[in-house]
Amino acid sequence: MDQNARVSANIKLVAEAAGVSRATVSRVMNGRATVAPELAERVLTAARALDYAPSQVARSLALGRTATIALIVPDLSNPMFQDVLRGLSLAAGADGHRLLIAESNEQVEDEEVLALEARRRCDGVVLASPRLPTADLERLVPQLAPLVLINRKLPGVPSLSVDYAAGIQDLVAHLLSLGHRRIVYLAGPPPSTSNRERLDALTRLSEEGRAFELAQIPCGATFENGHAVAGEIASSGATAAVAYNDMVAFGALSGLHELGVSVPGQISITGFDDIPFARFTTPPLTSAAVPRNTLGKQAWDQLHTQLTGTGTAEATAFRPRLLVRGSTGRPTHA
Repeated sequence: MDQNARVSANIKLVAEAAGVSRATVSRVMNGRATVAPELAERVLTAARALDYAPSQVARSLALGRTATIALIVPDLSNPMFQDVLRGLSLAAGADGHRLLIAESNEQVEDEEVLALEARRRCDGVVLASPRLPTADLERLVPQLAPLVLINRKLPGVPSLSVDYAAGIQDLVAHLLSLGHRRIVYLAGPPPSTSNRERLDALTRLSEEGRAFELAQIPCGATFENGHAVAGEIASSGATAAVAYNDMVAFGALSGLHELGVSVPGQISITGFDDIPFARFTTPPLTSAAVPRNTLGKQAWDQLHTQLTGTGTAEATAFRPRLLVRGSTGRPTHA
C-alpha cells in the first residue's frame, strides 16, 4: 500500500476492509471486551494492513478518560516537591498514565484556577501542600474529584499527610537534650497549613513546661528567605533555630557563615524534610526526614483506587524520622 493510502487511513476505511461497522472498530480499538473474538481479529488485521491508529484525542473522548493526571505544587524548585513528583510520575507511568504538572509559585489566588483547569484536562488531581483556605478547598472538592491531598487533610478526602507536630517534638526534644533554652522559629508561608502545624506544636511545647523561650521570625519557604533573615537570627539571642524546611535552613546556614557566625558553635540550626542535599551542607543539617518518594507513589495508589473503583481510598499519616547531624550542638552560652 502506498504512503498516501497509509496517511489517509481512518476508521471508515478500517470498517469497510473488515466488513464491520465503525462502532465495532471503535470498540475494538478502545480495548472493550464486548466484541466477538473473530470480529476483533478481523478489525485488528485490517488496522495493521492500513497502518491505522486511532487519534488519542478521539480515543479520550470515546472513553471519557485521558490517561493523564495532574500534580499541583506551590514551588517546583523545592526538592521536596521534586521527589514527590518523581514518585508519582514513576508509579502513574507504570500504570499507563501521563503526568501534567503545574506550579502556583506560592500564589494562593492562582491555585484554584490551576487546579480547575488541570481537572478539565485530566482524569484526576493531586494537590501537594495546597495553600487555599479550608472553606475554598472544601468548596472545590466536588469539582476536582477524583482528588488526593498531600500535606493537607479534609474530612472524607483521600490524603497523605506528615505528622509535623511529632517531627517538631522530636527536634525540640533533641535541642533541649543539648541544653538549648532559647529557640527561634523561622516561620514558613502564612497560608501554609504545615507551617501552622509546626508553629502550633512549638507554641504548645513552650507552654507545657518544656522550659524554653520561643521567638518567631517571619521568613518563607526558600533559600533566599532563610538567607535574608540571617542577621535577625544572629541578633535574636536564641541559641537554636528551627527552620520551616531544609531550604530555609540552607539559606540561614549560608547567611550566618557570611556574617562570621559559627554553626553549631554559636547557634544550632535544624531543618525539616531531609531533602537530598541536607547531609552535604557545611555542617551537615540536622533534619526531620519525610518519605518524599513514598508520598508520590502512595498518592498514585490512592488516585488509582478512585479511578478504577477497586478499593477505598483513605487518609494516611507518616511520622518523620529525626536525623541528627553536625548543625546542632551544645550552646556555648546559656
